[in-house]
Amino acid sequence: MATVPWYVEEFCGSLTGAADATVGAYRRDVAAFVEWVGRLGIEAPGGVDRRVLRRYLAHLTTRGYAARSVARKTSALRRYFGWLQRTGRIGVDPSLAVSAPRGRSCLPDLVQQAELDRLLGTGLVAAAEDDPSARAWRARDDAVVEILYGSGLRVSELCGLRLRDVDLARARATVWGKGAKQRVVPLSEPAVAAVGSWIELRSAVATAHASEPQGHGTAAGAPMLFVNRRARPLTPRDVRRILDRRSLSPTHPHALRHTFATHLLDGGADLRVVQELLGHADLATTQIYTHVSKERLRRVFEASHPRA
Repeated sequence: MATVPWYVEEFCGSLTGAADATVGAYRRDVAAFVEWVGRLGIEAPGGVDRRVLRRYLAHLTTRGYAARSVARKTSALRRYFGWLQRTGRIGVDPSLAVSAPRGRSCLPDLVQQAELDRLLGTGLVAAAEDDPSARAWRARDDAVVEILYGSGLRVSELCGLRLRDVDLARARATVWGKGAKQRVVPLSEPAVAAVGSWIELRSAVATAHASEPQGHGTAAGAPMLFVNRRARPLTPRDVRRILDRRSLSPTHPHALRHTFATHLLDGGADLRVVQELLGHADLATTQIYTHVSKERLRRVFEASHPRA
């Protein structure tokens, strides 16, 4: 594939505010499109028109891609062609009037109360008093789950927390979210207690290896709050293992974030406050949780009211 005429790497280099995973997804989506149009004999962006784009989206649908995946690829191509036009590499943006198919709105899964109690450690056997290492890992796991549910962090945000990002005296943490955006989130009382216990025991299992830099906004050499059993910074995969050890059924870390937001709205929290706590740039992203709450209310109504 001739990469120079398509400026794929230059486009990816322009995405300075995007997370690495987002840039990688855009690179793959645009590269897949370039490969596909190459089979049509189109050798440069200027040869792409609206008809070609629509034909490509129809091709993706025929190949069985989910509507949400097609929508994401469409978004990547819109941003790519918009950048090409802004930088003078093409005269007309062919993606302006192209729309992706709408998929079904998927309500996020919520963690049920019994499962939530188990994840939070209710009823779990405490680690042996004479085993500092076991006590430390139990304290770490408690702190991880309490922060995911009590503060609604993304798993990447939790893994990126440094020791200096947590202020237990003020019950808050400084978080680096998507696009390297910083926000301050409150810590619940159980989270403060759990994190405090983990910090006291952390030295029993952590080493200097736990000071590797992590992602956007994390200073090199800053000790990370959470480490794994190899004394390396905790990864999203490590968090999944923590939840799997405690859960009777597979539970994704994001389900705790969904549950956090839904419980806030069920308790009467303002939507704008929830948006701020979650770090959503767009209020529309937060509004899905209002649908979750309404759906829960309907289920309760139908199960409880004799005239339902």
